[in-house]
Amino acid sequence: MRFTHSMLGAAALAALSIGATTALAAPASAAPNTTPQKVCGSGYKTVNSAPVGSLGTVYLTYNAANGNNCVVTIRNNPGAAVNMSAWIYVVATNEGDDDYGQYTSYAGPSYVIGKGHCVDWGGAIANTHVTVTQSNCGSLKEHRTTSVR
Repeated sequence: MRFTHSMLGAAALAALSIGATTALAAPASAAPNTTPQKVCGSGYKTVNSAPVGSLGTVYLTYNAANGNNCVVTIRNNPGAAVNMSAWIYVVATNEGDDDYGQYTSYAGPSYVIGKGHCVDWGGAIANTHVTVTQSNCGSLKEHRTTSVR
């Protein structure tokens, strides 16, 4: 499914209306044997991450060889399937990708060509959602807003 600007705006507005913000932090220990690189594929390096409460971490990765970004949300403690998501959107190109469903360990991968553009990205585990906007802009001035609800 492709993100539209209005879908992202509604999701971001909903997340921001809660009023809870947090700075990006180092990820907690990931689910056993699952890494962003195993989910996204070889050549992807983690360039950013944000905790999804105490439930897990959403990772933004980048592959310099093809200019693609990949997002994956990984639970700290895999278990019974819960609602999870991983999504990414490039405002400048109106391109995005998402993965929503019931998963036991991780959601994603979600891919988009992001080279030279700021990206909006995030994920969710159960009822905890994370949205990071206008991040990883490369040489552009970076504006970052992170929200957790």
